[in-house]
Amino acid sequence: MTASFSHRPEGYECPFCCIWGIDGSNQGTKQREIIYQNEKVTAFIARKWWPNNKGHVLIIPNQHFENIFDLPADYAAEIHRAAQLTALAMKNTYGCDGISTRQHNEPAGNQDVWHYHLHVYPRYVDDQLYLSQGANSDPEERALYADKLRSWINENS
Repeated sequence: MTASFSHRPEGYECPFCCIWGIDGSNQGTKQREIIYQNEKVTAFIARKWWPNNKGHVLIIPNQHFENIFDLPADYAAEIHRAAQLTALAMKNTYGCDGISTRQHNEPAGNQDVWHYHLHVYPRYVDDQLYLSQGANSDPEERALYADKLRSWINENS
């Protein structure tokens, strides 16, 4: 059972569909930042980082679904399988103390990109994640974090 609760503005161009080529336009996929991909999902290093939680990952369905209300269960299962792989890879390569996942739906739920996505954050004792602001990261640094995670996933999955 799905219900549609759409909040994307008229003429909205989905950044995930454009960047990752989901809509078929393939306007420059960033293969170096992908850590895991299958027919249903793509996991990649997020562009926006928090000061003490570098290398966080976004996991998106390869088909456009706006939010949790539209997301089919088979895609949800693949997203969480990828989240578990990502969490294990972070624990084993980043040496983090814990993992947080976040997912937002609708404006009141702080959703600001109208394509379902799950955040996976490496967490450290007293890291101040919820008290700090994110900023754009360097593409070369993203590639280094992606290499670590992708290598671990390829060797252990």
